Amino acid sequence: MKRIWIGIIMAIFLAVMAGCSDKIKPEDTFKAYLSSWEDMDFEKMFQHLSQQSKKEITKKEFVERYKDIYKGIEIKNLQVDGIFNNKDEENLKDDSVAFKYHVKMETMAGPIEFTHQATLVKEKNESNKEWFVEWEPALIFPSLEKGETIGAETLEASRGEISDRNGSGLAINAKANVIGVVPGKFDNETEESKEKLSDLLGITIDEINKKLNASWVNPDSFVPLATLPLGEKNLKPFFEIPGVAAQEKIVRTYPFGVSAAHLTGYVREITAEQLVELEEKGYSSGDIVGKTGLEKIFEKRLRGENGGHIYIKKTNGSFKETLAKTEPIPGEDVQLTIDANLQQEIYDQLKGDAGTAAAVDPKTGAVLSLVSSPSYDPNAFIRGLSDEQWKEWSDNPEEPFLNRFINRYAPGSVFKTITAVVGLKSGVTDPGETRHIEGLRWSKDKSWGDYYVTRVHDKTSVNLRDAFVYSDNIYFAQEALEMGKDTFLTEAKAFGFEEELPIPFSIEPSILSNNGIGSEAQLADSAYGQGEVMMSALHLALAYTPFVNEGDLLSPYLLKEEGERTVWKENLMESKNSELIQEDLIQVVEDPNGTAHSAYISGMTIAGKSGTAEIKKDKDDKNGTENGWFVGFDTEDNELLLAMMIEDVKQRGGSGYVVPKARNVFASLQ
Repeated sequence: MKRIWIGIIMAIFLAVMAGCSDKIKPEDTFKAYLSSWEDMDFEKMFQHLSQQSKKEITKKEFVERYKDIYKGIEIKNLQVDGIFNNKDEENLKDDSVAFKYHVKMETMAGPIEFTHQATLVKEKNESNKEWFVEWEPALIFPSLEKGETIGAETLEASRGEISDRNGSGLAINAKANVIGVVPGKFDNETEESKEKLSDLLGITIDEINKKLNASWVNPDSFVPLATLPLGEKNLKPFFEIPGVAAQEKIVRTYPFGVSAAHLTGYVREITAEQLVELEEKGYSSGDIVGKTGLEKIFEKRLRGENGGHIYIKKTNGSFKETLAKTEPIPGEDVQLTIDANLQQEIYDQLKGDAGTAAAVDPKTGAVLSLVSSPSYDPNAFIRGLSDEQWKEWSDNPEEPFLNRFINRYAPGSVFKTITAVVGLKSGVTDPGETRHIEGLRWSKDKSWGDYYVTRVHDKTSVNLRDAFVYSDNIYFAQEALEMGKDTFLTEAKAFGFEEELPIPFSIEPSILSNNGIGSEAQLADSAYGQGEVMMSALHLALAYTPFVNEGDLLSPYLLKEEGERTVWKENLMESKNSELIQEDLIQVVEDPNGTAHSAYISGMTIAGKSGTAEIKKDKDDKNGTENGWFVGFDTEDNELLLAMMIEDVKQRGGSGYVVPKARNVFASLQ
């Protein structure tokens, strides 16, 4: 009896369950399908497909197709919503029903949005009947038919160009020939082919092999090896090697090469580390990004915005229909105040010596050149940098990658103009008064021990003009001691010390001391640009602008769009004192005894000051080396104010090694 009751209960239970299954609504199935779609859970989507659909596409094919399409179009923010109403129930047939749905997504080519319709059919599964989706390619995109595919192309934005004040290109986009190899056609069995290619391109066989063995390379790939400017080489010898080909391409080009390398910098393909930081800003693998210099500083302006094109391709691969398209927005061009020809002239004068130079327009503050030497060719990073070239630059003790115009150096005697201004302003210095100085070295008293200040010329009576002409360290040291460290520091600091220069480059602020002036000897040294005084070449050039502008120190600017004269430090001295110092600086050049007389040019009136700064590793370094300086300007046409420094001139004539080079720069303006 007990078994009979159990059987009756089980029968009732199964009947109830069957009745419940029959009541499963098709919209519930469709909602589950759409939910899995929005979550991009393509395996769960596949579970909702009808038997007929599963015969036409396998689970693997289904999942991979959705993944490949969505990855290719860079889908974001996918929204899939069903559109249900009471009429759907009315249209319900015995074994099928149609529902509308709305899809919205963001892609690399902009938004895509559409409304479409899907059909669900009732099919019997293992236990009962349920609703399933009749899948077809049109469910992905309404116009997509069987056998057709989705194409996605990035429409690259052209990078903005950098030009000088006259429109000459400093960083431009130019056509070039990319030389490469198609591995499947390359005769790589014979080393002779690689040797020929190695000789023609100037790269090693190991470098060729490394590129050919990259993980992405297949037999039909075009593997780029080097980039050559159009017309630079005859391509015929390349084509005589089986499998070697050339493609014309627009590449970043630096027409002034080494002379402006530290100024322009260069671009490189984005690294994995950079991509982590920049992906949110729209960067992707393979993008070009500014690596150094202005290319890096103005990356946001120069880059522009890539566009995209998503479209349907017919079964034969031809274009059918656009789904979304966004045109690229070109990067912004940047025009500088730099004079490229002057930049080249200054670099040529340095002749590979370790040094730096900055030139400004003395009447406006416009930066005309920023030079660092030795240098490197930024084009090599675009055209293909050989391991040999990289090693040569990296191992060079003169450090060609070091950007010297953003660094600080001891200014030596070219600083004396600032000490003179402080002396005149404080009343300590009287231009007509002479100091009685004997011998080539001097110390204040016995408290200085064995420390003393030296000079080059033994002149007994020295006034301000003489102190400039003969570059008398003792005169300026005595003036500084008389004015005192507080006056010296306060008034000298007004020239912009400890302040950042208002230009795009991050140049270390100049300093008068590391932590205050702790002794009279340090104050004496500071008066002639030694001690702990450190200045950049650009700041030194700017520090001479008051002698052209009635006491006003001008603010520098590097972008032509900023082209207005701006005063950075107003009324640093009375106009009569700026005129006085300018006249003394003219005598430094024109007087046959002047330390910068070798800068004299007939027909030009140049005012300037030379200087030699002693560089010692520590206080026990008795030999050390010297850096040579010259700062000067043309007082008539006021076209150029130049600050030039060359390292290690101790055995080469000190500042006398630098002055003729600066003279040649001024002479080039005639």
